[in-house]
Amino acid sequence: MELFDEIAAKVKGQGKTIVFPEGEDKRILGAAIRLQKDGLIKPILLGTRADIEKTAQDNGFDIAGLTIIDPVEYPAADKKAMFDALLERRKGKNTPEQVEEMLKDVSYFGTMLVYMGKADGMVSGAVHSTGSTVRPALQIVKTKPGVHRISGAFLMIKGDQRYIFADCAINIELDAPTMAEVAVQSAKTAKLFGIDPKVALLSFSTKGSAKGDMVTKVADATAKVHEMEPDLPADGELQFDAAFVPAVGELKAPGSKVAGHANVFIFPSLEAGNIGYKIAQRFGGFTAVGPILQGLNAPIADLSRGCSEDDAYKVALITAAQAL
Repeated sequence: MELFDEIAAKVKGQGKTIVFPEGEDKRILGAAIRLQKDGLIKPILLGTRADIEKTAQDNGFDIAGLTIIDPVEYPAADKKAMFDALLERRKGKNTPEQVEEMLKDVSYFGTMLVYMGKADGMVSGAVHSTGSTVRPALQIVKTKPGVHRISGAFLMIKGDQRYIFADCAINIELDAPTMAEVAVQSAKTAKLFGIDPKVALLSFSTKGSAKGDMVTKVADATAKVHEMEPDLPADGELQFDAAFVPAVGELKAPGSKVAGHANVFIFPSLEAGNIGYKIAQRFGGFTAVGPILQGLNAPIADLSRGCSEDDAYKVALITAAQAL
């Protein structure tokens, strides 16, 4: 069974509700229609009804039965409850006037639907920037207990091959504790896709073959992972070939349970991660699905602004699976 058929089978009939703040975008509208037609999720589209109807008409879409919410026309009692909840959540960090303005932003409005339990997750980013999606999530939903930073993972697929690359989207620089958190969260993401995680913390050095602060950071992060999750197969610092190629792994890191067999790859910086996943995508022919935001108290996904309708469809499936 194909991966997304597996995910669809998991979420079908579970009644998960996903909010899409960019309901006026034809890619998002098309994905939402397909998801509802396939019986996989209950989409909530945010936007002006007239604009959404025009997008549907221009593209020959049938939007019968779709839930559309125009934040401007949201019922007064519900809007007041949302206002009070956000004002309380911000605990004096924003004035009532600022909170009122925030709720005019569909990203904040959608995040509040998730926070208040009216939606199980949110998918955004086709039109809005990463910051516009992540900022409300951090301010309102916040991170899971024990997690200090969120991160962005990519699921890399080619035929039967499945790997997780992280962090490729959020943290420009990772210190050792953050890199360890990313490793633990990425292992949990891997399990969502049927991957039995073997985590490699990557470097330009393998087991002390080079020296420097960047190498020490990765070794310290590996030690921290072992403290956090003693039963998780994780090793570092490893060069990519030592992590991926069995013969090289045996030569450079003999006795390692991960070297040569890794399927979750943790990069030491956003620069390395972003370059790495795009090389695998363009040179290696892998499909990159994501970024999948990790570490939040509720599933919120950040699409690329260059995404396709199919990308939005697949990311929404993943978001629904995270909500199970």
